[in-house]
Amino acid sequence: MKKPWVKKLLIGLGIVFGLVLIANFGLNIWLKTQLPDYIKKNTAYKVSYKSLDVDLGTGNVFASGITVNNKDPQNINVIGLQGTIDTLKISRFGIYDALFNKTISSSDLLLSKPNLNIILAKPVDKKTGKKPNPVNFENIRINKGTINVFRYTKQKFVGVNELDLYVENLQMTEESVENKLPVVFDSYSIRGKDFFFQPDDIYIIKIDKITTANGQMSVENFQLTPLISFEQFKKTYPKKTQMFQFSIPKMNFKDIVLKKNKVSLANADFQNPFVKIYTTGVSAIKKAEKKRNFELNLDDIKLNHAKIQMVKPNETDLFFAEDLSVNINKLEFSKESSQEVIPVLYKDFKITGKGIHYNDQQDISVESFHLNPKGGQIRNVVAKPTSSPKMAMDFKTDLIQFNINDFKFVDKKLNLDVKDVLIDGLNGKITAGKAVPKKKTEVTGIQFPIVVRKISLKNSNITYESDKQPLTFNALNATVNQLELVENSTKNGMAVKVKDYALTTKNFIYTTKFYKMNVGALALSKNKIDVNQFSMTPLVSRAQFIRMIPVESDLYNIKVKQISAQGNWELFSANKFINASNVTVNSAEANIFRSKIPADDPKEKPLYSKLLRSIKIPMYIANLNLKNSVLEYEEDTPQSDGPGKLIFSNFNMNVRNLNSAKMKGKPTQVAIKIDCEFMKTSPLSVNWGFNVADLGDRFSISGRLANIPARALNSFIVPYLSVSATGTIQEMLFDFKGNPKGIGGAFNLKHKDLKISILDKKSKEKKGFLSAVVNVFIKTDSDKLPESVIVEGVERDPTKSFFNMFWKGVEDGLKKTLIGINIDKTKKTVEGAVNTVKEVKSSVKDVKNSVNQAKEDISKDLAAPKTNTSKEEMKAEKPKEKKGLFKKIFKKKENPETE
Repeated sequence: MKKPWVKKLLIGLGIVFGLVLIANFGLNIWLKTQLPDYIKKNTAYKVSYKSLDVDLGTGNVFASGITVNNKDPQNINVIGLQGTIDTLKISRFGIYDALFNKTISSSDLLLSKPNLNIILAKPVDKKTGKKPNPVNFENIRINKGTINVFRYTKQKFVGVNELDLYVENLQMTEESVENKLPVVFDSYSIRGKDFFFQPDDIYIIKIDKITTANGQMSVENFQLTPLISFEQFKKTYPKKTQMFQFSIPKMNFKDIVLKKNKVSLANADFQNPFVKIYTTGVSAIKKAEKKRNFELNLDDIKLNHAKIQMVKPNETDLFFAEDLSVNINKLEFSKESSQEVIPVLYKDFKITGKGIHYNDQQDISVESFHLNPKGGQIRNVVAKPTSSPKMAMDFKTDLIQFNINDFKFVDKKLNLDVKDVLIDGLNGKITAGKAVPKKKTEVTGIQFPIVVRKISLKNSNITYESDKQPLTFNALNATVNQLELVENSTKNGMAVKVKDYALTTKNFIYTTKFYKMNVGALALSKNKIDVNQFSMTPLVSRAQFIRMIPVESDLYNIKVKQISAQGNWELFSANKFINASNVTVNSAEANIFRSKIPADDPKEKPLYSKLLRSIKIPMYIANLNLKNSVLEYEEDTPQSDGPGKLIFSNFNMNVRNLNSAKMKGKPTQVAIKIDCEFMKTSPLSVNWGFNVADLGDRFSISGRLANIPARALNSFIVPYLSVSATGTIQEMLFDFKGNPKGIGGAFNLKHKDLKISILDKKSKEKKGFLSAVVNVFIKTDSDKLPESVIVEGVERDPTKSFFNMFWKGVEDGLKKTLIGINIDKTKKTVEGAVNTVKEVKSSVKDVKNSVNQAKEDISKDLAAPKTNTSKEEMKAEKPKEKKGLFKKIFKKKENPETE
């Protein structure tokens, strides 16, 4: 027999269970009959269905034949729903929230064959914090659906057909759209066709098909297409810099995750994409952009056989890549990385390309290239100029190759350490444009120093042209070791330091307005220079040169067999200097021509000490030797018949301490010793010295010239002075000192049988009488070496060269030694005597004419008829006439000067 309380408990439970069954039955009756009206009255939607089953205990809902519409389609504060659903299944439906909180929530939602148009609610008003009524589903499954999502403005936002979808923890609101993510979820499975996405008024995205299997997503025919033309884009959005167009036939992803503000996926593979970028030419304006917590993580991304095109505002190509492949490992874009110079982080990358073209003032094409974090190769680079840029390049190179030790950004600054750079087969021309003054700018974004440990240039032929003066390197090979870019605020923020370098070239050519300079072979390093077969040849004739120059200038013709130098110098860094122990110039042949026909150059000619002092860099050459050389100087004047010539053969010169007075610890006193043969016959030795640091530019020059046949000077003095000389200058000594104002000192001359012949300026025939008179004034022999004469008061013309002043000193010494006057003055004296003789001859002629006239008068008188004149009168007249006649005849002779 059962206890009474047990019986009561069972009866109570039975009653409760019965009540639940009745309530559940009643609820289903009520839902089937009253729920549509309740939803219509208490929510923003109108719903109808064919069948509906609700389990009050579990919250599960099953319905079929559902039709849903907004009660007020104009209400933009709630999500709009319109369409049909073949089958709806909801697990753990929040009935309480639906009835009392007016929110629809569920742990699982199954929609079978839905055909829905969804209109997103207006975005959240962040000021008030009010939110539209949400619809929340933890998990959603859609089978064979057709869904279109619209913005609250009725503009289509997202669309898809034949959608099979499973998403875990799906969220889709307008707020997520603002963060560039229309949907977010934890995991997914999706399949569908005809996807549509319009993120703004400029672009639409279309996808033909998306499928997933085992976490792998495949996307077919992805297209990002502008809604407007490029011309409309430029007019409508004048501040935007670029417009895009993408086409990707196939994409594959694995493990894609869209959660909150983070997009993650692995093994992204893009096959044969085409990317077109339109550039407007508008400069980007930096704005204080809102920082977003948007993150993108790509475990591996591959871009296979991409075609990239960038067009200019006129829609011609700026950049075009025919075949580009990119493989990036661990690519990350985050809030932290966006603050760096390169706004992405990566572990590794490989980039390869073929058929690369770039056209912006320069047309540059690349056959192929390969890049990775540790180096790269670029093959067959061709550059062609297309306009007049600052620098025009017209060249081809077979290979550019480099290896990198370190490449990274630290605290927004580039840290770069390059192991080596190789450029092979560079052939072509580089033309410099007009120099533009550079403003001093502070360099930011670089972690100094930037190091390139080795640069090699091989098998190249390069011409560099500036101001129409080409510089050509043939068979060029060069190496630079340890090049560093260092910080230097005085040199636009950067300066160059080079530890060591070496350069070799053959048939080196430099062409200027008047000259072609050629070097058979050149070898240059930081400690040695070797030059073979140097020549400097005029490009114009002497007559052309004279017509082309505004003022008098020298025309050079130089050949040198060999030039060598040893020492230490720095030519490429900011701290340039030259410190050579020895420089040798061997077997030089130099011809210097100057015409006095052009106007004099009015510029002041500084002395050599001042010229050396004007060199801006520290320079010191311990020994400069010029050996076995020939120097010819020719000068032409309007009065000369052809140029006069001076020849210095077997020329040997040693210069010690050649300097610019800017190298600490080095002597500044320059000593020059010259030994040569003057006019191929006479030994000449010269000692010349000056101190470069002496601002007074004082100097001394002394020397000895011996055994000079006077006829050896004829090639110079005949065209100039129209005189020739014979005899011998046995010895000439000079010891001068001077400064920029003038020269003076001691002069000595020993000569024998010295005679001068005056020549006719046109026929160059000897004028015997004048020559005889001139030689009366010249001391034929000096016997023993006479005492020195003092040269003084010789002033320098500052517009003339040092050697002009030196020659004036020698000329003054010759005057005082030989005759006390120069030959020109002697010629003038003789010419004056000749004029006097001419006057005497003219006077004698007048006398003869007077005598003949007197004879005629006497004859007439004797033949005339006699008159009554007395004899006394006749006697008185005749003596009177005779006396006047003789006085007239001998008038000239009484003048001793006429005699």
